Amino acid sequence: FFFFFFFLLFAARSPMFSSKTEYDRGVNTFSPEGRIFQIEYAIEAIKLGSTSLGIQTPDAVLIAAEKRVPSVLVDPSSMNKILEIDYHMGTVLSGMVADARILVEHARVEAQNHRFTYDEPMRVESCALATCDLSVRFGESGGRKKLMSRPFGVSLLIAGVDENGPQLWQTDPSGTYTRYDAQAIGAGAEAAQTVFNESYHRNMTVEEAETLAVRILKQVMEEELTKSNIEIAIVPASTGKLEVYNQAKIQRIIDRLKEE
Repeated sequence: FFFFFFFLLFAARSPMFSSKTEYDRGVNTFSPEGRIFQIEYAIEAIKLGSTSLGIQTPDAVLIAAEKRVPSVLVDPSSMNKILEIDYHMGTVLSGMVADARILVEHARVEAQNHRFTYDEPMRVESCALATCDLSVRFGESGGRKKLMSRPFGVSLLIAGVDENGPQLWQTDPSGTYTRYDAQAIGAGAEAAQTVFNESYHRNMTVEEAETLAVRILKQVMEEELTKSNIEIAIVPASTGKLEVYNQAKIQRIIDRLKEE
């Protein structure tokens, strides 16, 4: 009996008998398979978010997003999925909006600090890097203020223009940032990527990119697409300034899609 008791006690404390639950508790603990489950759960949270996408063309970079309005009593204009980082950069998100607010505010501060220090706009890639630096600082301690006790459950598509032309970068909770010609995140990402693989080409015009973005959102959205439940913004290479489309301009793109 005593041998059996001590065997169970040893087994409970031995890493050989550790269950997945044990590795769920620590955000900085690798499982024996080399996985951090909390980061994987954060990525899954992104897949539950509304669909967002970005398209890079030779002349501009465009971002668009589905806007889920939870109630008819909510003013849709108060729910923004596209946010400005600097005059030449914007971002669209999918996942937990509150987490995105922290990351976007950090990106804005970094962009302004760079402009103040070097008297030039921040590169789009540098902004993505600065955002990911914050993303991987969850669970920090040891003299530094702990920022988050868990990974950020949000992914950003950062769009902008710098000396390298129009650019589109994606960040994720693991701290990875990747450049894309066209990318989608959120619940409809898989279906959107299928359309991108079939229809996207690098010499696409801005008008073609607008139509493709609206066509994808129309396909993946559960609700009927209207001018008030999607958002579109563009950063043209000619001006280098973020422009958020008003509802009248969005309606013209929807009408153009219907005529196809």
